[in-house]
Order: sequence, then structure tokens, then C-alpha cells
Amino acid sequence: MRLFVRFLLFATVLPWGITAQASDWPEFRGPTRQGLTEADVPLRWSETEHVLWKEAVHGRGWSTPIVVGGKVWITTATETGHQMSILCFDAKTGKKLLDRVFITCDNPEPLYNDFNCYASPSGVAEGDRVWMTFGSYGTLCLDAKSFDVVWERRDLTCSHWRGSGSSLALWGDFVIVTQEGADQQYSVALEKMTGKTVWRRDRSTDYDDEKDGIPANSGDLRKGYSTPIFIDVAGSTQMILNSSKACWGYDPRTGNELWQVRYPMHSPSSRCVYNQEAGLLYLNTGLGKAEVWAVRITPDMKGDVSSTHVAWTFLQRTPKRSSPVLRNGLLFMANDGVISCIDAVTGEKVWAERAGGDYSASVLGAKDRVYFFDQDGLCTVVRASREFEVLAENRFDDGFMGSPAVVGNALILRTKSALYRVE
Repeated sequence: MRLFVRFLLFATVLPWGITAQASDWPEFRGPTRQGLTEADVPLRWSETEHVLWKEAVHGRGWSTPIVVGGKVWITTATETGHQMSILCFDAKTGKKLLDRVFITCDNPEPLYNDFNCYASPSGVAEGDRVWMTFGSYGTLCLDAKSFDVVWERRDLTCSHWRGSGSSLALWGDFVIVTQEGADQQYSVALEKMTGKTVWRRDRSTDYDDEKDGIPANSGDLRKGYSTPIFIDVAGSTQMILNSSKACWGYDPRTGNELWQVRYPMHSPSSRCVYNQEAGLLYLNTGLGKAEVWAVRITPDMKGDVSSTHVAWTFLQRTPKRSSPVLRNGLLFMANDGVISCIDAVTGEKVWAERAGGDYSASVLGAKDRVYFFDQDGLCTVVRASREFEVLAENRFDDGFMGSPAVVGNALILRTKSALYRVE
């Protein structure tokens, strides 16, 4: 049952790119791509408090809600992966505007884990276009008004084996699709209006996992689940992506590789965070021995800079799936029931406290607060400071796998079974 809106909501229109609004959350981790907002989002809520509307969501889907032009977009799929759907809701009222199966598959690859599903990657939206992906099963562009398919690509394949996780990224006229499978690992730039390939870049990684010509563990150590970010380096844009065994800097115009940092770990999921003021990039190295590395970004970076540009590394309850957030010179992280804070310049531990269950959803920074959403439905809100201070603990009936979104001063939150507007 929908909870009806109690009062009118108003949004101020400001530019994002060309056509977005100030209240938009156009991609995974929002308009900054780093999970930051200056909105006055709620501090406290529950199933019976400050919920403007709630809508049940069928199937399984961990994609972040995408909000553009007063509409909320998510993906979902059947547990077996035979049907994959795109859903759209009115952001003010929660009214369902679209619920349609866009992709079917007779023989989807098994997932082999409980953390992923067939609708994990998040989409992007801009103006009257929405781009959604289900990994190798298909990437689509929809008209946001008519819901018609403008174009689709079903030929960007790879063997995900444990499921896909990399979300789409929008840069200029390009939609960047990241495919990190057991057999193929690459990024491809598509013309956002036509879907035509502009460039494709395969990873140059030396995985060092082959024995007698057969990939060890069927390519398990070659997979990745991260999403690229885009940063300004001396007036030029670089696309940064971390994955198994390495992190790369690319020229997003051509896909040419600029530099790489190598590490022994694999299968990272979190999106990198960039500290423009300090010139430091924070990346998660993934499974095996999950660490956070701070990489100094300089204009002269070229080739393998592993031995010259790593400022510090950190290994204490570092995230396996959740993306961190940078606030007030501090990096806030969540993993294995522990939330923590480190100094963003030195990498020194500031505090680490047990807070809830495990974490997959990315961290949200809102003004002087940091929000942590766990897989059991608990959101712990702390002050963004060197002193550990819990400001609120909020709980929903089901847990969080997808990351939060913000529209106006409201939170759009997705649990395993429902979509909420909290304000």
C-alpha cells in the first residue's frame, strides 16, 4: 500500500551538465560521483515516521535509484535471471509509471554467491534519455517520456560468472560500459544518442594466474565490479577505474591507457574517491587482502607508477563492496559490521566502531553527517568529525544492498523489497 504524500514538494531547477535539475541524482553516487550532497536530508526515520511513500519492488535488484526530471528509475530481475525489468516511479507520489520486462534469457550464468543478483549495475539519466544495463545481457537507452527503446546493445559480452556489478558512467557524449568478466575485461565508450561504439579498451593487466594455459579458478581472479570516475588533472580529464590486480588512468576521449598502479588483490566493487585539494585518489584493492590505497595524481604520470605514486596504504576493516565517502578531510568507510574513519591525507586511523551488520550499500555524506546503510536495514548516522558521535539509528524492515539517492531534501532508499521516499 502506498503512503500518500502529506504535503507538496518543490524543486529548484539548476544545471547539471546541460539538462539536469538541482534535485537530480543522475547516476550511482550522484552528481558528484562521490556520494556527497548539501541537501538537508532527514536525520531520523522508521517504517512509520517520515515515510512519504513506500512501493513494493518485485524480484531482486541492487541498482541505485536514479532520479532525473521528477522520475525514479531502478532495475530488477527474477531470482533465476530469466527476466530483467526496468521500473519507473513518480518521485513525488511514488506512483508506478513503468514496470516492463526488457530482457529475457533462457540460460543465465549462475551467480555462485549471495551478494549479487541479475540487476546489480546502476544506470544513468540525462534530460529525456535513460540508459540502463544488465551487464553482458544488455545495455539499453530509453525515452524517458514514452518509455520506448531508443537503442540497445546485446553484443557487449563477457562471462560474469558471479554476476555483473559495474554501473554505467556518463561523460560528455559518451556512455561508458565496463565489462569485467572471467574471460574478457574491457571498457567501451558508446555514443549516448545512437549506441554506436566510439572506442574499446581491453585491460593490459598481467593477471599471472595461468597454469598450463588454463586460467586458474576459471578466471575468478580476473573479475571486477567497479565503476569509473572522471577527474581533472591539469586541465585534462582522466577516467579512473580500479579492478582486479590494477587501477588505471585512461583518456576518456580515446580510451588510451595513461598509467597504471598494480596490486595483488582482485574483484574490487567500490568506486574510487578523489581528493582534489590534496591530489590524492583513494582506491579499494578488492578481495584477498582488501586495502585502501592513496595514489598521488600528477600530470606526468605515465606507465606503471606503482613504485612512485602510492602515498600510503591502509588495512583495517577496509570495504569489500561499499564505496567510502570523503568529508572534512576524513575518509569514512564501512565493512563487516564496522564503520571507520581515517585521515584522508596521512592514512592514519582516527576511529573504528562496531555499528551493525555487513555493508554493501555505499556511504552517503550529507553536510556534517555521514550515513551508513547495512544489509539488515539499519542506517547509522554519525557526525563527520574526528570524534565518534552517533546522531541517529534508523531501521527499515528489510536490508540495504543498493546505495541511497537524494532528491531535493529527501532520501530515496531502496531495500531488498521496497522503494521509499523519506523526508
